Amino acid sequence: MEHFQLRAGEEFIRLGQVLKAVGLVETGAEAKEVIQEGLVSVNGETETRRGRKLYKGDTVSYDGKELEVG
Repeated sequence: MEHFQLRAGEEFIRLGQVLKAVGLVETGAEAKEVIQEGLVSVNGETETRRGRKLYKGDTVSYDGKELEVG
């Protein structure tokens, strides 16, 4: 499992941003597409909102890869 560390002072990151930040997608438009198609899950449940806020301890799965927000 890969880990994504929030920056100091950040409380959360949005789902579309984290997919792009870790290189699971190349663009925001691609993030929007895969999320809306139901290909991404957060904490084991399909998520279709690109703006979903992710907090420490949340896990994201996409394309056979999993990451944890820390």
